[in-house]
Amino acid sequence: MSERPYVLLSCAMSIDGYIDDAKDTRLLLSNDADFDRVDAVRAGCDAILVGAHTIRRDDPRLLVRCQDRREARVAHGLPPSPTKVTLTAHGDVDPAAAFFTAGDVDKIVYAASRAADQVRARIGGLAVVVDAGDPVDLAQVLADLAGRGIGRLVVEGGRSTHTQFLTAGLADELHLVVAPFFVGDCRASRFVGDGAFPWNPDRRANLAEVRQIGDVVLLRYALSDRFGAG
Repeated sequence: MSERPYVLLSCAMSIDGYIDDAKDTRLLLSNDADFDRVDAVRAGCDAILVGAHTIRRDDPRLLVRCQDRREARVAHGLPPSPTKVTLTAHGDVDPAAAFFTAGDVDKIVYAASRAADQVRARIGGLAVVVDAGDPVDLAQVLADLAGRGIGRLVVEGGRSTHTQFLTAGLADELHLVVAPFFVGDCRASRFVGDGAFPWNPDRRANLAEVRQIGDVVLLRYALSDRFGAG
């Protein structure tokens, strides 16, 4: 077994690089056809990871939506949806969130050492809580997931989580969807934050595919020599 899962980052952003706006409601950046593509990506993975901020902000269910895809997974001896995974530095997780309550699938919370006991007390038996170091060590997280049989992981956000995976060089593939509008509000969240990225003007990422999906465009980048594996 590999020392870490294959890591695919998935994100939609506006033309000016925002993944949300500053309003209380969730900003929909994609369209129905692309949501279906994302659903197919989820169905082909063993686990889905989002940061705790994304759970607080968007309350995602993180389940495979298509019944046929769920049935196909079950026919192959898999649960109908992938394992749900989140990261938390401070333990600010809500046991009533859909991450914990929706779907009969495994849930794992990787918590910073100082917050692990707090998370266990707060969520009870709703998820497995793993002490992942302080700060959370992504390499340790991925090694633990590999040990649990996770071979393919899709990371769906948010900004801090994407930034951490990319700056650590722990991403193999990036699916970046560009929506045909601008947000234009510096209070909103962008795709990534500041950091030292392996891909820069001296080392460009490899653009493997460009695909128009209705009114959005998918940019698919190869970020490691493991690209396309599995």
